[in-house]
Amino acid sequence: MIILRTGRFAIRQQKLLTDLVSPRQPKPWLQPLHLESSFFITSIRLFSRTTVNFVSYKTQKMTTHRGLVLGVYDPIKEDVSKCGEADIVGTPAFQDFNTKFKGALGKTLINTGYFNGKMKRGKVRIFHGVDDAYTTIVVVGLGSKQAGVNELEQWDEGRENVRVAAAAAIRQLQEISCTEAELDTFGDDEAAAEGSFLQMYSFDELKHPDKRKQAISLRPLEKSRNGEWDSGVLLAEGQNYVRTLMETPSNLKLPPVLAERIAKDLSSVPNLTVTIRDEQWAEQKGMGALLSVSHGSSVPARLLEISYKGCGGDDYHAIVVGKGITFDTGGISLKPAANMDLMRGDMGGAACTAGALLTVAKLKLPINLLGLLPIAENMPGSTATRPGDVVRAMNGKTIQIDNTDAEGRLILADALCYAQEFKSKFIVDLATLTGAIRIALGGAAAGVFTNNTKAWQLMLQSSIRTGDRVWRMPLFKTYADKMTDCHLADINNIGGAGLGGSCTAAGFLSEFIKKDTKWMHMDIAGVSENKEEVPYLRKGFTGRPLRTLVQFVQQLEKETL
Repeated sequence: MIILRTGRFAIRQQKLLTDLVSPRQPKPWLQPLHLESSFFITSIRLFSRTTVNFVSYKTQKMTTHRGLVLGVYDPIKEDVSKCGEADIVGTPAFQDFNTKFKGALGKTLINTGYFNGKMKRGKVRIFHGVDDAYTTIVVVGLGSKQAGVNELEQWDEGRENVRVAAAAAIRQLQEISCTEAELDTFGDDEAAAEGSFLQMYSFDELKHPDKRKQAISLRPLEKSRNGEWDSGVLLAEGQNYVRTLMETPSNLKLPPVLAERIAKDLSSVPNLTVTIRDEQWAEQKGMGALLSVSHGSSVPARLLEISYKGCGGDDYHAIVVGKGITFDTGGISLKPAANMDLMRGDMGGAACTAGALLTVAKLKLPINLLGLLPIAENMPGSTATRPGDVVRAMNGKTIQIDNTDAEGRLILADALCYAQEFKSKFIVDLATLTGAIRIALGGAAAGVFTNNTKAWQLMLQSSIRTGDRVWRMPLFKTYADKMTDCHLADINNIGGAGLGGSCTAAGFLSEFIKKDTKWMHMDIAGVSENKEEVPYLRKGFTGRPLRTLVQFVQQLEKETL
């Protein structure tokens, strides 16, 4: 007897397969084998006492393992006891292939609980050897066919369902080493591409080649409409680029190295210009706040300028500023040892800024965009800034540094001052700035602070489309007042009792924004890492909120703030 479990196809053997079939007997595996779960397998080959590989004789000559992904929605009828195969709510592609296979797909879904709620969003059924063209077919649950914008959840649930479903199917194909596949895009090419390529990503370039996950050559089952598939791929690749920069160990991305790497990656893209500024330039600009952070390191700071000109004129539609701390020990205010390795990702704001410029350029959006990336590492060397030291920012304000672990706001302060030397419609900064925002929002949404309600509405609508959510936080004057109540200088870099930490950090930054400047601060510390919050992202750094940021700056070209 052979017992097979769906999914990983675990096998328990009571005796060797070779003992079950005599060489002189007709080989029963030449005909389809119908299991209790209605999965179809056309041959069995024994490799060891404990593992069996399933291969179709019709496809053994193939040099690639080719997959197909199809989708079904939740049942619509309430009285499922009277439902049959005709009541399965599948995509047009599912219906076509189910007809081609004489109902084999539908019968299996019914036998494995489709009408009993066991094919919910992201659940899969896997078929092997059913078709000559595809060695493996994955059918995945799409959730409700009526899903749309969910006001409570503040995202487009239909698009999010597509991302989750596509990712679940691709994950199964990767586990069985599928090399190429065609994907039913479930009516949303862009979302399907995003979910698929975000799921396929894995940072394993430092591992032995044998341990790296195999990529799947993926294409849509039908021709994409209006280039939506390509745009989804580019958006996912942009986010994956951010993930790569964040995951890279800090010894491989010291500030000058990271600046040069980004410059190299972006310099060949049309309409992008990259300029690297050194510490001598920063001193001439009076960037005492930025330089105070790098004092404790033997490695100098950098400021990276990335300019994208997608349309005429010298003015920018937006300037994006990203915090780039390549490693944060906390400086003299040393962090606890636990999980300090994650501080390699404290340059997530800078990575997201670089990724956004790269993606916007590849999408050839008709906007002008400038990215500013202050890059440094926060180390406790003998020349490090000490608690109680006072430095002067580019705008002339003095800052009392009572906690050297609140360093991100220091490098942002000078970068924001510099950003205001350019003509632009709007300035937005991104930073893994505070642990307080993670406590407030977890990994569900990035915290947004802004002095412009129209900009907030654009950002909210952008996040609803991308599924990468945001939540508006207060920018009350009382938070800035806590920072300017300072004993030695104009402003302190920490806010007293530690309550409302993300709000006081935003209040600090607001002191470096001129009165008439339209500005937004995004605290992305909570969304920078994924554990299980986003089903189509593996564990690790996320690259969020790149797709929302790209969608936002794209809307700026059309709107007046």
